Amino acid sequence: MGMHITYGGFESQVLKAEKPVLVDFFATWCGPCKMLAPVLEGLESSRDDILVGKVDVDQEAALARQFSISAVPTLLLFKDGREVKRSSGFLAKEALERFIDEV
Repeated sequence: MGMHITYGGFESQVLKAEKPVLVDFFATWCGPCKMLAPVLEGLESSRDDILVGKVDVDQEAALARQFSISAVPTLLLFKDGREVKRSSGFLAKEALERFIDEV
């Protein structure tokens, strides 16, 4: 599900992407993160106007620090190389669609 994003690949995978990128900062031990995963998978398969990526905060601590991630899951939406929106916590499919469409 989603592209796995690392510190080294962040610029090419997210900042230079041709489409908006929804980045899920998550942890494998996080219950709400596990609940969000199938919602993101459904979104990824139903929309071709965005890309979905995942950052494991335990494996990519420097990336989590760079974006001041203090809670998981945190979703960041990037468009044209910059962060345009952020949300922390679980989002149902409808709320996630609105989160993206408002940009």
